[in-house]
Amino acid sequence: MNPTFTSLGLAAGLAVALTACGSSPMPTARAASSEAAVRSAHEVGASAIPEAALHVRMAEDQLRTANKLIKDGEAEKADLFLRRSQADAELAIGITRATKAKQASDAAQSKLQSIGTGAQPAPQQ
Repeated sequence: MNPTFTSLGLAAGLAVALTACGSSPMPTARAASSEAAVRSAHEVGASAIPEAALHVRMAEDQLRTANKLIKDGEAEKADLFLRRSQADAELAIGITRATKAKQASDAAQSKLQSIGTGAQPAPQQ
């Protein structure tokens, strides 16, 4: 076997191994997305709805953990926490929107019923 080809083969193998074992890039884009999702959850009023507020708190906790992991150079672990944080924040947004839609529907239905019976509608909350 030719020693030059062996050296080239070892060098190529080493390059592939180093690339595969290299550190992951910091998930800065995912961190920004997660922070935006948490901010959006607050803006839609998720903290006023208990079930949604729970998911916002979980999202915030996971975001804090991810930021600590990023500072410690643990990009892969941080990325997992950021994904969970964003998912919880988006779930809080969905719960909030669904709850508000249900409340609006109930209010409209109550108003329609009161119009049909001639009674005054119940005050809205």
